[in-house]
Amino acid sequence: MSDHAGRLRSPQLDVDKLLADPGIRIVVCCGSGGVGKTTTAAALGLRAAERHGRRTVVLTIDPARRLAQSMGLSALDNTPRQVKGVDGDGGGELHAMMLDMKRTFDEVVLAHTDAQKAEEIFANPFYQAMSSTFSGTQEYMAMEKLGQLRARGEWDLIVVDTPPSRSALDFLDAPARLSRFLDGRMIRMLLVPARVSGRSMFKLASASFGLFTRAVTKVLGTQLLTDVSTFVAALDSMFGGFRERAERTYRILQNKETAFLVVAAPEPDAIREAAYFADRLAHEQMPLTGLVLNRVTTVAAPAISAETAQAAAVRLDGQSVTADVMRVHSALVEQRARQRAVTERFVSAYPKVPVVEVPVQAADVHDLDGLREIGRSLSGA
Repeated sequence: MSDHAGRLRSPQLDVDKLLADPGIRIVVCCGSGGVGKTTTAAALGLRAAERHGRRTVVLTIDPARRLAQSMGLSALDNTPRQVKGVDGDGGGELHAMMLDMKRTFDEVVLAHTDAQKAEEIFANPFYQAMSSTFSGTQEYMAMEKLGQLRARGEWDLIVVDTPPSRSALDFLDAPARLSRFLDGRMIRMLLVPARVSGRSMFKLASASFGLFTRAVTKVLGTQLLTDVSTFVAALDSMFGGFRERAERTYRILQNKETAFLVVAAPEPDAIREAAYFADRLAHEQMPLTGLVLNRVTTVAAPAISAETAQAAAVRLDGQSVTADVMRVHSALVEQRARQRAVTERFVSAYPKVPVVEVPVQAADVHDLDGLREIGRSLSGA
């Protein structure tokens, strides 16, 4: 797997075996920012379609537009778009989409309530803010969208490209966060006035609730409190469904049809993040299938050590071109050794996690051919 320094002390990740396995329905790519996670997800999706004949969709939660560009699409939105130019044998197809959390929220409301109530919810200022900007909404809607794609049964494989950094796994918290929100005392209190027909929410007889409303009104203001209460009441009948669907998707992520791939670069910060993801997945009982190590330095002549190359450069100093080549070789060997040492920290901590190394690319990936090359590297071809 590696060059002069020898193989990493870890099993080899067989990416083609993973992508060809009909029992694997979901692949989740997670990792810190700037390690090639989006490109990896796209390359996996393309290879699954072209080499293994699978009808694949790539769902990105990362707001970056690189995925659309590399697949020749003008833009990605909340609807899967078929990628043209895929040379799939056996009926393989590739589709791609980008999560639109507000549109997904709107779709959920439309699917689980009547048209009149949906219009009331859409017009509510609190809903408009929550569905667009509130912290946690994106993560919950990612669970919703993944659950929708899985339930439709149209895809052999769903590849999920998560947001960068540790927020990549925040969507795993969506069911618990939602339960805390729905069971919270404030939400229960806000439902009380909306359930009292024909009475002003500020004229209830309950002294305890009166104290509550006065306190909250000082913080939120009368109109916002009214908007919140109306919004909560409108969604009250849907709350159980929200929770049930999120928990169902969570269980899917725990079972054998899902494979988590941690994507990293051979750099200290990225490897530390990879270790965080590995620990978090173990804690959540999620199946960690392997580590994709991107942007690994390669050495053309691994038998020549850095010391030998540097000594040769000194001897050949009069022949500038050859000496320069030796110096570059020496620097690459030393860089590769540093990368291996950093990566071994992860391998030592997680010796059973398979690893695949992807060499650093000469240029940024911007089309399907570039994604194919990444796919070949992932498969070891």
